[in-house]
Amino acid sequence: MKNSRRAFLSKAMATSALTALPFANYGKAYAHAIERTPKMSAPSDLRITDIKCGFIRGGHSLFVKIYSNQDIVGHGEGVDATPGTYHLVKKFGERLKGKNPLNVHRLFEDIRRSGFFEGAQAGMFVAVLTAVETALWDLAGKALNLPVYQLLGGKFRDRIRVYMDTALYQNKLPQPEDFAASAKEAVDMGFTAVKFDLDQANDPNKYDAYNWTANPAEIQRMYDQMAATREAIGPNIDICADMHGKYDAPTGEKVAKMLEPLNMMWLEEPIPAENVDAYKKITESTSTPICAGENHYLAHGFRPLLENGAVDIIMPDLQKAGGLGEAQRIANLANLYYVPFAPHMVASYLGAMASCHVCASVPNFMILEWQIYFHKNPMYKEIISFDGEMVENGFIKLSEKPGIGVEINEEGMKKYADKDVPFFK
Repeated sequence: MKNSRRAFLSKAMATSALTALPFANYGKAYAHAIERTPKMSAPSDLRITDIKCGFIRGGHSLFVKIYSNQDIVGHGEGVDATPGTYHLVKKFGERLKGKNPLNVHRLFEDIRRSGFFEGAQAGMFVAVLTAVETALWDLAGKALNLPVYQLLGGKFRDRIRVYMDTALYQNKLPQPEDFAASAKEAVDMGFTAVKFDLDQANDPNKYDAYNWTANPAEIQRMYDQMAATREAIGPNIDICADMHGKYDAPTGEKVAKMLEPLNMMWLEEPIPAENVDAYKKITESTSTPICAGENHYLAHGFRPLLENGAVDIIMPDLQKAGGLGEAQRIANLANLYYVPFAPHMVASYLGAMASCHVCASVPNFMILEWQIYFHKNPMYKEIISFDGEMVENGFIKLSEKPGIGVEINEEGMKKYADKDVPFFK
């Protein structure tokens, strides 16, 4: 009996062990899976570990990546005032290493205040700071699993209306019929607003290369080109015209006055950026809306324009004016004066979508610039990574992904990188 009982118990224990073995292994596998899964630490433990950058377009496009101790990377872009700024990016990086990237406004202010005697009021300093600040927002959004617009306080709209800059450059001496054809092409693509350049450096009618006064033949050319555009696309499509700050105040007044019958959306930068009083004189002389701001920096730069009623519409470049937080401050300041916010944009799709997050977050957004090169130059699809279509029927759909929703593609960008400048090193 004892032997039988012992045998029974031995068999039962063996059977139980065999039965339990799969469950024991399952539990161990689950535990190992948890151990292998990357875990983010608390947001308060997030730290910046490095900043790297790359340049394309002769240095006029700066791309920044900010790295963290949680393997989250933020992406940002700066334009125009960026050639030769590699070492400035690295200098900012040294000031940021070891700090928490979620304190975006604080880090922005730390760098800006530390540069009071280094040019922190405008120009290259602010353009590079713009790229860095944008990358901080992207990193913060990814760390908190929120799109940037949500970090900016939420959205007023899901789609961002854009106008097509047709890049019908005047140095090719286009005729009025060329303007008409280019405008019709943009409308056929689904855009409800178009923009053209009016300044023509090689216009045979110019007095000389340095005189900012346009003669009557030049002004007539400008009108004929815009009149052909209006006739081709009808009364319900918006038209903008850009003079790139290449003329004097009397010329700006004459052109704005002559364009009045064409119901322009705006006349952009007829004179250089510096003289607010001259802008005000032009704006008060015409019913054509005057737009400026591409070459102004920080909210400080827009305050005089708004306080003096110098322009009807502001157009800060959000890859140059100070970053996304500063862009929202500029827009909110303009809103106090009931002035529309229509950002300038000559960046990649990373910059375009970063701009969209700001445009969604403010009530007085009017329209955002869009470039024909997104459709005709394959580089602009190769240098970034994104989901879906870039633009549909004249609107950009706001990304709902964490951060900006668009990232730098280093491999795609490498072949366009500026020579003799370190590339993300």
